[in-house]
Amino acid sequence: MIPREVIDQIMHITVIEDVIGDYVQLKKAGSAYRGLSPFTNEKTPSFYVIPSKGIFKCFSSGKAGNVVTFLMEHEKLSYPEALKMLAQRYNIEIVEERPSEEAMQERSERESLLAVSQFANEFFQRSMWDDEDGQAIALAYFQERGFRDDIIRKFQLGYSPDRSDALLKAAQQAGFEKKWLVAAGLVKEGEHGAFDFFRGRVMFPIRDVSGRVIAFGGRTLRTDKKIAKYFNSPESALYNKSRVLYGIHLAKNQMVKEDRCYLVEGYTDVVAMHQAGVENVVASSGTSLTEDQVRLIKRYTPNIVVLYDGDPAGIRASFRGINLILKTGLNVRVVLFPDGDDPDSYSKKVCSEEFRSYIAEASKDFISFKTSILAEEAAGDPLKRAAMITDVVESVAMIPDAIKRSVYIQECSSLLGIDEQVLLIETNKHLRKQTKEGGAPQQDVPPIDLPPVIQPRDRELEVSALAQERDLVRLILNYGRLPVNIELHNIVSDELESSQITVAEYLLFELQDEAMELHDPVLRRLTQEYARELLDGQLPHDRFFSQHADQALAQLSAELLSFPYTVSENWTLRHNIYPETEDMNLGKAVKDCIYRLKLRHVMVMIHSIEEELKACRENERINELFQEKLRLDHVKMQLSRYFGSTIL
Repeated sequence: MIPREVIDQIMHITVIEDVIGDYVQLKKAGSAYRGLSPFTNEKTPSFYVIPSKGIFKCFSSGKAGNVVTFLMEHEKLSYPEALKMLAQRYNIEIVEERPSEEAMQERSERESLLAVSQFANEFFQRSMWDDEDGQAIALAYFQERGFRDDIIRKFQLGYSPDRSDALLKAAQQAGFEKKWLVAAGLVKEGEHGAFDFFRGRVMFPIRDVSGRVIAFGGRTLRTDKKIAKYFNSPESALYNKSRVLYGIHLAKNQMVKEDRCYLVEGYTDVVAMHQAGVENVVASSGTSLTEDQVRLIKRYTPNIVVLYDGDPAGIRASFRGINLILKTGLNVRVVLFPDGDDPDSYSKKVCSEEFRSYIAEASKDFISFKTSILAEEAAGDPLKRAAMITDVVESVAMIPDAIKRSVYIQECSSLLGIDEQVLLIETNKHLRKQTKEGGAPQQDVPPIDLPPVIQPRDRELEVSALAQERDLVRLILNYGRLPVNIELHNIVSDELESSQITVAEYLLFELQDEAMELHDPVLRRLTQEYARELLDGQLPHDRFFSQHADQALAQLSAELLSFPYTVSENWTLRHNIYPETEDMNLGKAVKDCIYRLKLRHVMVMIHSIEEELKACRENERINELFQEKLRLDHVKMQLSRYFGSTIL
């Protein structure tokens, strides 16, 4: 764990424009720097770095934050990894706080497993390149499959000698204990003693995102059908097969660059596609696709292209995995290879350029693809057709975005020749079922045609509340330390008196006095922390939140501190026009803000009373509610007069 004072030192010494300037060509734009977004393929620069606030803001992608956030987003690093990268850049020594005994034991175990796995990887490579049997058996096998030597070395493919304890003896001679070889799944204990688990197989090292060897896949070269073609390492403290993708360490940067990930079935498919010049490709590492693997892809791109080998049974079997991708909110396209080819075999039949052109041009939207495949299978059979429609609708219902679902329903209606309303009803049945089972997709809006949880008036209040709450926090972050003159009521003299107070103190104290709590959790957390600082006699400095350890607060701060437009000096210099800016009339801005929040608060209370009145049957309670509503209506009228409007 990195101590807080070291994090503060890193953030204090880091020059954000220098760090980001290594990735983006920045040009001075007033007090900020501007460049083309590294997250999108824009042609007009909308990426800003604001050194005075220690933040960046990308208006084309919506990403924002501090220098650590940028490295996490661009390099796909964890928070500690990004800090360590900055510390290394500025020669800051990180002495991490002493972890617990349990944590130290876990770290020691992982380091031992990493070390023995790396040793095994080097041993397998030597056994193939330097040993005569390895050259004749394993290297010849890879070369016969058409793999070039540079590609074989790139993936560090190897060979486990067909002897019972070749790896075990070599590792023990190198000083490794047998228990770590067993823990890594490289050696097994049998009735006649320990033996190499992968003996006689060609080896595919499996690496994590950073490229460390964490497991192996081994393919037998024997033709005996009783022997499993592939063995994978058992799970360990290093290796959880449901969270690993083969080839991810080589694919991640290209996935970001091309904004697309190709998903294939086997190790050799990944190797073959690299040889064909396609590097943004991964495989599910010998297991059915899992939610963790999909989330790993989503870190780098929202777009997946699944490559099929054309086998009908294989296509049907993979539909379930693709439903999982849809459920996670990613965009899925598919490529079907001709004549039963897979990516490996097809890449050997055509040149690299033709292969790349084919997978680019042959990709189809998954829902349309699935619909056409199943419709062809069900032709002429009403029962199969009904089952097919249910299957397609189930996939559509997995899509969390309601607008996308609506578009797909229209498309499927056209392809299947079925009334759109029928498909809509069936989709809603699946959505309700998912909700009951706790597996409903995350949604920005309610499911199509379902009764909304939020009624129209509630929705208006909720949308306006979020905008008003963000505006309040924006004022606090931008002007919180500035003084503002506010008229306050003197209880003794019963008169209004002008008093000077900071913007943050006024807004936060008004929230507290009116017992108004912000609904958005991140906004609420920021105001609560700001208020605690004020109670301790501190006014948070300009970078307090933009460099916060809580990345949600840091990102929110960057979003609210940045604005893409500035008032041109030419209005004054050339035209003698002096535009009024917000800070020139700050007192009115903060008062308007808090009054809008009060008005919304009152309207929520009135709405709540109206709802209770609809269901109330007790006369006494009805009278109480009417009296309270009259009082709140009067308050609402007073507030509306302040804004010079009438709110019904």
